[in-house]
Amino acid sequence: MKPGSIAGRRVILWRHGRTEWNLAGRVQGQTDIPLDEVGRQQAVDAAARLAALAPSRIISSDLSRAFDTATALAERTGLEVEVDVRLRELAFGVREGLTWRESWERFPAQMQAWAEGDETQVEGAETHAQAGARLDAALRDHLEQLPIGETLVVVAHGAVLRTGILTFLGIDESSWRQFGGLSNCHWSVLEEARYQDWSQWRLSEWNTGSLPEPVMSDDEADEPDPGLGNSGGSR
Repeated sequence: MKPGSIAGRRVILWRHGRTEWNLAGRVQGQTDIPLDEVGRQQAVDAAARLAALAPSRIISSDLSRAFDTATALAERTGLEVEVDVRLRELAFGVREGLTWRESWERFPAQMQAWAEGDETQVEGAETHAQAGARLDAALRDHLEQLPIGETLVVVAHGAVLRTGILTFLGIDESSWRQFGGLSNCHWSVLEEARYQDWSQWRLSEWNTGSLPEPVMSDDEADEPDPGLGNSGGSR
């Protein structure tokens, strides 16, 4: 740690384990599909690694595939799983339960509009921006209660995690497609750099299944530059 820096907070954003619908390529959205046998084992294996980070809180979507994944970590750490419905997956409306091919066959005009950037044409669906905004709001609320130096684990779903993380970091929606999705039971890591009254959140891991390691590089960029602004910073 460099002179003047203070140990910041850390957030592990963890996607649930595999389900039968994941395997079949069916859109789950907010449909409550449980973990399959592989997904349950993925959660147990990942929890054994994440417990080493000594999290102080675990907050999960209320959908069972996320909650049961979070429970595997709670059993390792002795923590309780807190629930926040804002962490639910993006609602895909009438597409839920369908494969990609089936969606195009049943709703060709709506899917074409979606492919061209208009996400409002699929009945019952929300946009990626709407889902990202609610996870961002939830994350900021929970961070207000997280003491400096502690670790929060958020357990949720692929689309809402991807868009929520990027919203939190202030990355423009036009660049979201440049970030790949999260694999089952993989996670991304946000770490806070603090310097007296100045702080900034950084994405230190993306779609990983290994624990965060210190950055040892000439490109470490630990010194803040207030002139760059504070995208994703505390507010």
